[in-house]
Amino acid sequence: MGIRYNKIENKNKREIVLLKSFPCKYGKCKFCNYIEDNSTDEVEINRVNFETLEEVTGEFGALEVINSGSVFELTEKTLEKIREIVHEKNIKLLYFEIYYGYKNRLNEIREFFKGTEIRFRMGMETFDNEFRINSYGKNFKVGVAELEELSKKLYSVCLLICVKGQTKEMIEKDIELGLKNFESVTINIFINNGTEVERDEELVRWFVDKYAYLQDDARVELLIDNKDLGVFEQ
Repeated sequence: MGIRYNKIENKNKREIVLLKSFPCKYGKCKFCNYIEDNSTDEVEINRVNFETLEEVTGEFGALEVINSGSVFELTEKTLEKIREIVHEKNIKLLYFEIYYGYKNRLNEIREFFKGTEIRFRMGMETFDNEFRINSYGKNFKVGVAELEELSKKLYSVCLLICVKGQTKEMIEKDIELGLKNFESVTINIFINNGTEVERDEELVRWFVDKYAYLQDDARVELLIDNKDLGVFEQ
């Protein structure tokens, strides 16, 4: 049994919901066991999502919606329900997740939620193209031009760190590039989850020792445990 609703009350106050969605359009990330929450049963998806969205109070005026994929994999009825809640609860700010392949469709979501500020997050995982493609199974390359384009379209990127094969230099560079190009960065320390990607305990110790201060940086969401946001599906 998972938890699908939570409030984040430290920095960047908001409510957060974990919704069900259709299967992730990409679905080949080597580190992801999250897509097991996907479904093709639209009735069941909507039932779970409507129930979860009923918990939203609007108290912070901000809501983050995560699902095992992108906002574009949510059902139409779920999107309509989110829009209804946004108006009902006077929510001014919405966060959604997207995959790189959707980067040219963001205006569709902005249009759908007209009048509400939308902030998109994307799983970059690392700025090292080779490592992203070969070790993480995310088949896209980001050069200088793409990075500039993404920095205009996205509010935040997610970085996945402390896995075997990664180096301290790569992690340092990723954090530096993330903070230089985006308003916010989410840093996930990898936790073994039965996939082929493995955690590197030595890197974890080094990172926590060197970067613990990021906990106090308003621009950084540091997830030492992937359940730190308080929503997860077991």
